[in-house]
Amino acid sequence: MKSKDNKPHIGIFGRRNNGKSSIINLMTQQNIAIVSDQAGTTTDPVKKSIEIFGIGPTIIIDTAGIDDTGILGEKRIAKTLETLKIIDIAILVLTNNTFGEPEQKLIEQFKSYDIPFLIVHNKSDLAPLNPVFRLELTKKLHVPIVDFNTLNAAQVSELIEKLKQIMPQTVYQKPSLFAGIVKPNDVVLLVTPIDSEAPEGRMILPQVMAIRDVLDKNAICIVLKETNLKQYFDQNMPQPNLVVTDSQVFDLVNKTVPRNIPLTSFSIVLARLRGSFDYYIKGTPVLSKLNNGDRILMLESCSHQVSCEDIGRIKLPEMIRNFSKKNVHFDIVSGLSPIENIEQYRLVIQCGGCVVTQKQLFNRLKPAIDNNIAVSNYGMTIAYVTGIFDRIMEPFKM
Repeated sequence: MKSKDNKPHIGIFGRRNNGKSSIINLMTQQNIAIVSDQAGTTTDPVKKSIEIFGIGPTIIIDTAGIDDTGILGEKRIAKTLETLKIIDIAILVLTNNTFGEPEQKLIEQFKSYDIPFLIVHNKSDLAPLNPVFRLELTKKLHVPIVDFNTLNAAQVSELIEKLKQIMPQTVYQKPSLFAGIVKPNDVVLLVTPIDSEAPEGRMILPQVMAIRDVLDKNAICIVLKETNLKQYFDQNMPQPNLVVTDSQVFDLVNKTVPRNIPLTSFSIVLARLRGSFDYYIKGTPVLSKLNNGDRILMLESCSHQVSCEDIGRIKLPEMIRNFSKKNVHFDIVSGLSPIENIEQYRLVIQCGGCVVTQKQLFNRLKPAIDNNIAVSNYGMTIAYVTGIFDRIMEPFKM
């Protein structure tokens, strides 16, 4: 399942015919999910972008029943569990005061992925929540429990309030690429190449985020192409306090920008924001230890048309081979597709991840981290193989 949205992601889980789809329709006041008395109506995870009053723009994911059976049922459950990698919080739906092995196994997965969750005891008009059952669950799980009935729309307010209580604060925090780096009145120079990989008529998200963040910090933002960089310094323009460049022109920018001026890249400040920064710093030097036959996995968060200037598929593999002087092999995985046989890789290199959430990016790298496989990202890898890794890391040590 792919995601291209930074909104909070809410997954709804439970056994077949527990009313998950009805809850979604009531929360959104739309007939988004198919509702049927027949168990197993929802077969594959269904993702919808919606507005939930009190929470805001949200992605909600309806999933297949966790008690599905048969060969197809096992595949549906596997797809349901795949959604755990991309959600921020979860709703576990129970009915008829029933809690058993399917729920317990799912909760163990919630804990493994550090997913906050709450319990909705649905269809209370048919079987009200038993006080003893509620007390037992509360003592065991220590999570909010909402007694619910989709015939009573007034209960939606309570559910939304509980969701707001468990929503991680990082979901609502305003992202800042330059926290602790850029001060008011600083001059920040952004070097933004325009090649065939650049989107037509617009800029990539990290560049837009950088411009906005500089302005929000009451600093001075200057944007230019790498072809105008030498002219900028030759004309004695205001000396920047920081230069941020696209990683693909690191070599040129490094030679042009005076050594006393801090330098880094868009993908690196984005990696710092996304939260896997320390793993990248630790893993990147593995590039100096590659052997013939090693496999490297390139992770792209989005799918796009490949060109001769493609960074992840063409340029970066060539740079790594030239740097290492080794015959290494590369595999490419786009979107958030499952990674198979992660243990075969010596190194995993992640793109900037500008189209996914912090949670999704961390869970994308989690299999590699759990297996002690080194991870890096595009920007740090390019900096390392071009010999300027130490320089581009200096702004973060100030």
